Amino acid sequence: MSYDFSESACRKDTNAEKYILREELFGTEDVQPVWVADMDINTPDFVIEAVKERLDHPIFGYEDVPKSAFQAQIEWMKREHNIEFSLEDMLYSHSVVASMSVAIDAFSEVGDKVIVQTPVYPPFFHSVIGHDRELLKNPLKQNSDGRYVFDIEDLKLKIDKKTKLLLLCSPHNPVGRVWKREELEEILSVCLEHNIVVFSDEIHSDLAYKPNVHIPFASLNDKARDITITAIGAGKTFNMAGFAMSSVVITNNNLRDKYLKVYKRVHFAQGSVLSHVAYESAYKNGKEWLEELKVHLQKNYNMLEAVCSRYPYMIKIVPIEGTYLAWLDCRGMNISNKDLRNFFIKEAKLGLNAGLSFGREGSGFMRLNFALSCAKMSQVIDKLEYALEKKGNRVD
Repeated sequence: MSYDFSESACRKDTNAEKYILREELFGTEDVQPVWVADMDINTPDFVIEAVKERLDHPIFGYEDVPKSAFQAQIEWMKREHNIEFSLEDMLYSHSVVASMSVAIDAFSEVGDKVIVQTPVYPPFFHSVIGHDRELLKNPLKQNSDGRYVFDIEDLKLKIDKKTKLLLLCSPHNPVGRVWKREELEEILSVCLEHNIVVFSDEIHSDLAYKPNVHIPFASLNDKARDITITAIGAGKTFNMAGFAMSSVVITNNNLRDKYLKVYKRVHFAQGSVLSHVAYESAYKNGKEWLEELKVHLQKNYNMLEAVCSRYPYMIKIVPIEGTYLAWLDCRGMNISNKDLRNFFIKEAKLGLNAGLSFGREGSGFMRLNFALSCAKMSQVIDKLEYALEKKGNRVD
């Protein structure tokens, strides 16, 4: 079967966050929103059909997450990511950020230190600070080729007996890295030495571009499984974040018991009836759709890369290995972060995430979501090219 990503449904009147918040965030509705990490690509038909079928039953009371939904995800993880989980390892969560908050509460005390590796998705550090933990920043290093790597020596120097938890973003948002086995093994070695639990946010795990391969942190070895809380889900993969369903996987009984004490106190319940069937259908039927989606996303990225390459003195695109989030290095423009944001809003008429929101290491950067239909991506390319050309310094 061939899937069509040329067009997508209009979202302006659907209460979509990226559209209804334009005025509040950008001061105008005259921007094309490319910030929130969902896709302007239609959710797959096999997900929608499963929901329609469930709607034929006229009662929507409380439900447990069906074992078949978790089992479909377990089989997907084994087939696609070479890791085996059991049903008893799986917990429902409505979001990865909520799961992260439970982990911070469960595995650290007020005043303890939690490691984050900036620049990173803002809830990583907001969640730490919000729980009255000390933020231990272990910034990523950027190589001469633009790629980011872990700074292991910095990590070793900063860890002390109060350091209890590391929040790992894998694949990484916003820098687009798909971490290699040897890189993850270095993190594992440090965490094992210092008895540090790892919360591994792997929500973008299905969105790795060849030849890159996502390696679940818990798959490194048995010791890794014993210290890892894995957060995974179908929201990013199949554009179904609005179903508010993901999974937390904990294979170590002691860690699971600690996690459950907080989890049960919060009362996560079991989610939406419609989410259950959508989730199961995505994992049972999504392989072919996902492969075609990644080809489409790679084409979008290549278009964006081509534009940036024509204006290298102003903007560079950080090489991407996974996710659909482009990390744009705009330091060549030599303007303030405020002026940079205004350039994209007023000149390009695009609503992006300001790099500074990912930590001070994001100063001079912007994040652009390129998970768009062909039609919408063409509009983004035209707007960006127009703004950059107007500013000058094109290289042919």
